[in-house]
Amino acid sequence: MPSQPATRAAGERQRDPDRTKAEILAVAQREFARHGYAGARVDEIADLTRTTKRMIYYYFGGKEQLYIAALENAYSEVRAVERTLDVEHLAPIEAIRTLAELTFDHHDAHRDFIKLVSIENIHQAEHIRKSEALANLGTPVLDVISQILDAGQASGDFVTEADAVDVHMMISSFCFFRIANQHTFGALFGRDLTAPEHRDRHRTMIGEMVVAYLTGAGERTPSS
Repeated sequence: MPSQPATRAAGERQRDPDRTKAEILAVAQREFARHGYAGARVDEIADLTRTTKRMIYYYFGGKEQLYIAALENAYSEVRAVERTLDVEHLAPIEAIRTLAELTFDHHDAHRDFIKLVSIENIHQAEHIRKSEALANLGTPVLDVISQILDAGQASGDFVTEADAVDVHMMISSFCFFRIANQHTFGALFGRDLTAPEHRDRHRTMIGEMVVAYLTGAGERTPSS
């Protein structure tokens, strides 16, 4: 006979399906990041969330759907951070620097997101392509960057005719590489990219790199 606390916990989950789904997603995101799509087991996720495999399938439909939901959740979190940027009240240089720093902070704090993206790249974005939610999730950040770039061109702060996708790639690649390649980079060069003593310098670097590119600070001057 189940104990009273276990019965109460089951009853609470039944009364709060949104909370249950959120708990399953959080654990699933961690397990897929740790073991990959093939290696993660729904049985283990069920055990860790004190629910059942049948309940997970009821909420999500199956392992692939759960994995896609975990991807959607992870990407939605980073897009939510990007939407907090108050472009209207920041000068273009400060806006693009702040966006770069927000991206850096998010990637640094959500390392499972980096692992999930790496895993999905191994699968050649097979699962992302099946997600309607993710189909247009890249648009908001490109809109934000385009708005910043247009403002910078209008004010004369930005002299480089930059593409929003290229700028997004520039920011993401630095922030992503630092986490995704920390182990191989450390083995080859003897430096832990994620060590606390490097964090502030790297955070400043990405902001200044993007600003330098957009303001033409790194442009080559014609040789005399």
